[in-house]
Amino acid sequence: MAVGVFRLSDVVLDDTIGRSTPDVEHERAVAIFDLIEENCFEPVGHGGGPYRLNLSLVDHKLVFDIRTEEGGIVATHILSLTPFRRIVKDYFMICESYYEAIRSATPSRIEAIDMGRRGIHNEGSRTLMERLQGKIVVDFDTARRLFTLVCVLYWRG
Repeated sequence: MAVGVFRLSDVVLDDTIGRSTPDVEHERAVAIFDLIEENCFEPVGHGGGPYRLNLSLVDHKLVFDIRTEEGGIVATHILSLTPFRRIVKDYFMICESYYEAIRSATPSRIEAIDMGRRGIHNEGSRTLMERLQGKIVVDFDTARRLFTLVCVLYWRG
């Protein structure tokens, strides 16, 4: 677990995100667990947390409501999801190819698809870091975990 004051200790999905199938809810819980387990999360200009992050959707935008563990307001940032639509769509398509390949493809084909999947995931993570620039500082691993959560918010099962 990440040690220090610049980290997330809790992530909550607001009711605006809606609920889904048990499989999707499980994937969301896993993504949140992974994010909380290890992260570096520093709202620009704030002295330190740990932080609680409440995520909600308003007009197709992702709202980051950041508070201290005691509930003190730190910041609210609104992030357009438009820059992520193509990346998430591509990511889901290649994930489908990957799961199909696992059943019947050669190991080299599976590895090639997996490399592509990781590349698209990295692209989404970099995009997320860019969109958060000047608002929230995250390291690349935290951006990857956050991007996974963004993907799971889109996933319908």
